[in-house]
Amino acid sequence: MKIKNRLSLYFTAISAIVLLIVQVVICITFNSLVKSNFYDNLTYRAYVAAQLYLEADEISADSLSHVRQRYLKPLSNEVVRFYDDKNAATFINDKNQFWTSPVIDAVRKHKKMEFAEGSRQSVGIYYYDNQGNFVILVSAIDNQGNKRTKDLIESMAILLISVTVVLFITSRWFAQKALEPIDKVIKQMRQVRAGNLSLRVDEGTGKDEISALAHNFNQLLEHLENAFELQQTFVINASHELRTPITTIIGEIEIALHKLRSNAEYEQVLHSVLTDAERLNETITSLLELANVDMNYTQAAFKPVAIDELIWELNDYWSAKQGKGMFNVNVLTLPDDHEKLQVLANKSLLTIAFNNIIGNAFKFSENKPVQCDLIADNKSIVVKITDQGIGIMPDEIGKIFESFYRGTNVKSYQGNGIGLYVTSKIIGLFNGTITVNSVPLESTTIKVQFIT
Repeated sequence: MKIKNRLSLYFTAISAIVLLIVQVVICITFNSLVKSNFYDNLTYRAYVAAQLYLEADEISADSLSHVRQRYLKPLSNEVVRFYDDKNAATFINDKNQFWTSPVIDAVRKHKKMEFAEGSRQSVGIYYYDNQGNFVILVSAIDNQGNKRTKDLIESMAILLISVTVVLFITSRWFAQKALEPIDKVIKQMRQVRAGNLSLRVDEGTGKDEISALAHNFNQLLEHLENAFELQQTFVINASHELRTPITTIIGEIEIALHKLRSNAEYEQVLHSVLTDAERLNETITSLLELANVDMNYTQAAFKPVAIDELIWELNDYWSAKQGKGMFNVNVLTLPDDHEKLQVLANKSLLTIAFNNIIGNAFKFSENKPVQCDLIADNKSIVVKITDQGIGIMPDEIGKIFESFYRGTNVKSYQGNGIGLYVTSKIIGLFNGTITVNSVPLESTTIKVQFIT
């Protein structure tokens, strides 16, 4: 069942139940008022009967009956009886003793009683008179009141059915209108395929749950797109980067084996093979790193990572690798709350990203000292890594984060153009930004920023 139909049914059911409860309360209250009014009417008729029969001493019984029937509208199945102290009927004959002695005694005891006998309502009063004390009992069936109650119940039933139908139609219309953005998002989702993961659904301008759903779906698409790009990069790079050095090594060895050569020639071939082998080793290392990034990217478990602690771990690693004083960390500002130094990320991936930046800084500066500045406050965390290398041409800064791209001034350096591409993907995964500022032949500063 679709959500819009389910919501309509839930709303209609709840509304119908509430309306039914209200109607039941109204019917019960109305029936109680009708019965109470009829009891009052019977009580009034009992006192009128007492006045007619007991106070009008000079009027005959037949005349009294005529007056009562003329001026009091008769009730359905009305019965009026007078009983003396011996529970014997007076004034009005009662051959079958309509009320038993226990009922008469109970009225005499309580002075006034209201009670029901099936569909019949009865009132009894104990009346004091100079002729004696009498129990007066009046009973009748309230056909008119019962009819009103029945008509009310029927009207309520018709109203309940009508209102329920109207509520369902109205709630169905409102549900459809409210869920139209979801239908729109679903329609856009259906257009997403493996070949066009760059598509994004419209998040709208609102801040409701539908906008949050669209936003989260777009984030998922972005992660999937990055994961697919990393996989494609791995496959393409593996087929391209591995084939070239292996082909070169095989060709050089075949030429060397074609005929006997001098020691100097063999030494030259071995140097060439060594160069190609080192290039192959670097390529394999990069591919393994790319595969590791790909695996962690698709299965990344995000946990709070303290950037200051990570920077000091990198300091220990590169100081041990390059020598003391080669990697200098400057902590410029820190927030009062240490939690503001934490980023929700994957520590392994962040380590790879920063190592790629630092490794390039050492490589392209001929192993000159590299400086790392940490600037953090309550709003953001900024890490700047500055080298003293060959720099980047101004027109090439926007291209260095593309896969396989290598600047025109780095052709003499070993590399494959993967490192910064992978780094930008990792930083973007954790909602960070990476920017570059470079002066050719002087220095390059790469700035990584996270908003906290």
